[in-house]
Amino acid sequence: MKLCTTLIAVRDMERSLQFYHDLFGQEVTLDLGWNKTLTCGLTLQEHFDKLVGFPAETMKYHSNTMELYFETESFDEFLALLRKYPDVELLHEPKTFSWLQRGVRIFDPDGHLIEVSESMYSVASKQFQQGKSVAETAELIKHPRHVVEEWFEEYQSRKN
Repeated sequence: MKLCTTLIAVRDMERSLQFYHDLFGQEVTLDLGWNKTLTCGLTLQEHFDKLVGFPAETMKYHSNTMELYFETESFDEFLALLRKYPDVELLHEPKTFSWLQRGVRIFDPDGHLIEVSESMYSVASKQFQQGKSVAETAELIKHPRHVVEEWFEEYQSRKN
């Protein structure tokens, strides 16, 4: 068995499509009318209540019980793009977590929580650039050493 997609209920398909296109570069790869799958595999479902038989008034938006998680190699560029959309609600301002990753949490038009953070590979690479060893980096970013070793090998191959 495998997980095939994550589906989120949306109230206004066009508004949601615009949001995911503008901020995340997502395109529709499968259009089934009320159901559209995006490049990243996320599926948007309009009229979810009708599809599954929930009374419309029981639909909970802005539930804060899950989040979509995106990583980027260019966090500063994402923040610059985000500033062009002042109507996007932020849960918190961009911050650096204790494992040195920078991130921000925002809400999509239906109140689904989204975290956008710099990739952990980028976080590790910054440590390597500063001359930190694999062991030091693993401790600082709170990741298993074998993962950081793989990132170090990738970092070395990209340098050459």
